Amino acid sequence: MARIPGTASAFGRAERFATIGSTNDVVRDWLAAGEHEICLAAAGEQTAGRGRNGRHWTAPPGAALLCSLGFRPTWIAPDRAWRVAATVALAMADAAEEVAGLPVGAVRLKWPNDLVIETGGPRALLVGELTPQEAAARLDGPLELRKLAGVLGESQGLGTADPRLVVGLGINAQWPAAAFPPELAGSMTSLHEASGGRPIDVDVLLDAFTERVDVRVAALREGVFDVAGWTDRQATTGRRVTLDEGGPLRVALGVDAATGALVVEDGEASSGERLVHAAEVTRVRLVAGEV
Repeated sequence: MARIPGTASAFGRAERFATIGSTNDVVRDWLAAGEHEICLAAAGEQTAGRGRNGRHWTAPPGAALLCSLGFRPTWIAPDRAWRVAATVALAMADAAEEVAGLPVGAVRLKWPNDLVIETGGPRALLVGELTPQEAAARLDGPLELRKLAGVLGESQGLGTADPRLVVGLGINAQWPAAAFPPELAGSMTSLHEASGGRPIDVDVLLDAFTERVDVRVAALREGVFDVAGWTDRQATTGRRVTLDEGGPLRVALGVDAATGALVVEDGEASSGERLVHAAEVTRVRLVAGEV
């Protein structure tokens, strides 16, 4: 392992590992041992990386940026702690667009915890994947989302004197499509692919990311959450979705800035809408066609 040089000032501890089991586990242990926030562990390869709902997260050595950040969020109300992970996701979206040369807004958020690139519908023009004629022909076609990154938050002791929060993030960087796992090739992408083959330096991406985390978390500590950035990047808004909890198709109306929930249309509710919390579903599926 090695300390990461030039890491932004907010990071009290930042280390890189060639190969490790899970960066989330390392950072969780650091916090348990008394390490101050923000602590950061980054790895070239994980052998026991995990995603949401216990899914396995893996990537070839050097193909992705795999990292976890540790916080002691005494400075935010427990019911707003989800904003820490959201802020980390926004920081990575900003950094990814800069390093890959993508337009602002090209990296989208798919509630509750993915960073994605749109490859269907008119917005695909942002990443140069369609000509105007091709886009016009697909206006009524399905919205295709390719997963670029996943974010996993794990907390302990929220609401106590010793709250701890670990936010893990894995983003596909210098990973060519020819090397994608066959079972995931139809649903994933990388910055290398989204940028049209541009070389992606993982070290440069990490530097850009930590700089933005520094600024965004400082604002969050002062009570300022980028609501506009978080809502504007949502890929589900205005789309018909199905939830794994079952039930009919629903229109995703947006996201709730107070709770972090997905807001969906619900004719049975007096308000005409209801909030869906991440703990209630395992996946949100987008359905073809604009609303």
